[in-house]
Amino acid sequence: MDMPSPSDKSMTRSQRLLCRVVKGSLRLAGSLPAGALYAVSDFAAWIMRDVAGYRRRMVADNLRRAFPDASDEQRQEWERKFYSYLCDVFVETARLARISDAEMARRVEVRGAGVVNDALKSGKSVILYLGHYGNWEWVTYSARHFLPEAVMCEIYHPLSNKVMDRVMLTLRSRFGTENIPMSRAVRRLLEIDRSGGRFVCGFIADQRPFTPELKHWTDFMGIDTPYVNGGEVIGARTGAAYVYVEMLPVARGRYRLEFRPLHPVADAENPYTCAYLRELERTIRRNPPYWLWSHNRWKRSR
Repeated sequence: MDMPSPSDKSMTRSQRLLCRVVKGSLRLAGSLPAGALYAVSDFAAWIMRDVAGYRRRMVADNLRRAFPDASDEQRQEWERKFYSYLCDVFVETARLARISDAEMARRVEVRGAGVVNDALKSGKSVILYLGHYGNWEWVTYSARHFLPEAVMCEIYHPLSNKVMDRVMLTLRSRFGTENIPMSRAVRRLLEIDRSGGRFVCGFIADQRPFTPELKHWTDFMGIDTPYVNGGEVIGARTGAAYVYVEMLPVARGRYRLEFRPLHPVADAENPYTCAYLRELERTIRRNPPYWLWSHNRWKRSR
């Protein structure tokens, strides 16, 4: 199946040409057998970790801060598995260029979609909270399991490279989701709500806040951590339900995607965001290698 193509009017002719070349290359790569792609992933993981040393110090420091009681051997094993998993995410994202719905159904088991659909039936929109855990790029497949009258969308941070930004938007639109830039998130979701519509919107809310002023802090992985509360602010203004999304690796290239209602943390400044971070921490601690440890999550302190 060909990928949908978001508008590229803002791009130059050479950028549009390069974009078509990259998309064509991804379609070609996506047609390869899964075994061949994972062989490429294994080689890339070796290059990334042992040859280039990509963010290796950051990964090791993050694991040491989050798991100070683990042995050096255990953390090194998690580090090795992390690089293998990260390269798997890269090749699996490329597979979105050609992968069929039937194969996605074989590779992603969806549980708890009724939690979202029940909220939609009651007239509520839904805020989905997820992290950079498992293959977060494949979470968009869940749109196939929700009531079609709702607007399926996700919030994203635009890439500075216009070509790669356009390519990633195309891949992320594979299952009919609308991609909303962070700068337009409030306006677009309120627009849907005021028109009488409902939305199911995904927020990957474990990134370091981009704003220079850090207002919200909590304990996450045993570390004082700043967080963003945009999803909760929008949810409060639209009367949305809050749902945690857990993307668990069960075998190579196979995942279990589970939706669970979030229960607010009593007396917390942002009770649903804090509930999400606690759920995410439990997910990470059960199987540490599958979170994005190369992200500089704790760059800033209070």
